[in-house]
Amino acid sequence: MTKQTVFVINSGSSSLKYQLIEPVSGEVLAKGIAERIGTDKGEITHEANGEKHHDALPLPTHKEAFTRIVEMFKENGPDLDSANVVGCGHRVVQGGWYFRGSAVINQDTHAKIVELCDLAPLHNPAHLIGIDTAMELWPDLPHVAAFDTAFFHDLPTETQTYALEKETAAKYHIRRYGAHGTSHEYVSGLVCDHLGRDDVKQITLHLGNGASACAELGRKAIDTSMGLTPLEGLVMGTRTGDIDPAVVFHLLRKGMNVDELDTLFNKKSGMLGLCGDNDMRDVWQRCQAGDPDALHALQVYLQRLLKYVGAYTAELGGLDVLTFTAGIGENDPGIRAKLCEKLAFMGVKLDPERNENRDRAAEVWQISAPDSQVMVLVIPTNEEVAIARQVLSLI
Repeated sequence: MTKQTVFVINSGSSSLKYQLIEPVSGEVLAKGIAERIGTDKGEITHEANGEKHHDALPLPTHKEAFTRIVEMFKENGPDLDSANVVGCGHRVVQGGWYFRGSAVINQDTHAKIVELCDLAPLHNPAHLIGIDTAMELWPDLPHVAAFDTAFFHDLPTETQTYALEKETAAKYHIRRYGAHGTSHEYVSGLVCDHLGRDDVKQITLHLGNGASACAELGRKAIDTSMGLTPLEGLVMGTRTGDIDPAVVFHLLRKGMNVDELDTLFNKKSGMLGLCGDNDMRDVWQRCQAGDPDALHALQVYLQRLLKYVGAYTAELGGLDVLTFTAGIGENDPGIRAKLCEKLAFMGVKLDPERNENRDRAAEVWQISAPDSQVMVLVIPTNEEVAIARQVLSLI
């Protein structure tokens, strides 16, 4: 039987990431990214058969980028015409109150994604560009939207509800929607599979330039750090995370406008705002040199993580497993060690050698010591494979 493949797209306002995936095995047959779309200095990097291929050309719109990507498949493989592509999966950040799972994109689904743009103005409009482009070029393929918020659709009401005057909250659909749900669902599911249990009290930490924490009982989310938008929660690369809402009122009265505040909170704050760097490798290098701003930024970052892990452990009534994932979570042993050191009071104990020397081929890598009261794991997230499997399941 010919293997089925799924083409997965993550479209940004000026970029288009893609992967061709065999969902059953999780094998990535090809992947790449088109960048600087909308300029005459566009770039595409295509990886297949262990080789990278680069092209530089004007990319005025996503359509030109997508067309060139398809050409690069023909030139460098694998051949899409013989790859048995059965569907196209699209990452969509905001599914709002509508979607508790992935959905085939039809006229109704498309209209709802458009309606939800107000809740994700930096993301959903860009996703729609990718959706419209792919559906125009591949009209005969089923297209599926996989929503970052779907995993959190059924959060407990006390978790999803803000203490805002309820009529206003209902009128404008204000609640905790979360984000990174595809990642948290994938990772927490692997933990349950690894332990052969569906009652695991666990916390997953998706730590990248964007970062979020999630408390799960088995395979079900009970709380998450991101809220109405991906701005709430942990300290991130360029986002504030939790902040007193009155800071907004104060800065408005001082003469800043809404767009300036949006940029300040989302793009100029977090680690970048605290110390001038949002790449944790650079932050560590500066810390080792004794830079006071970098040291302070790292302390703030860790304190917020500690606060959420402590709160979620209380919500769960204990903790069986703590899992690190995403760019920083998977690749920064220093962050893992520092946080676990602060969690020693809970019986968390690392194996320093396993923490420093992670087996990158391992799907699940335990870094806690045998006598640790909480199992600590590193699991590489794979949102694209999760999306591909959702597509295959749905169609």
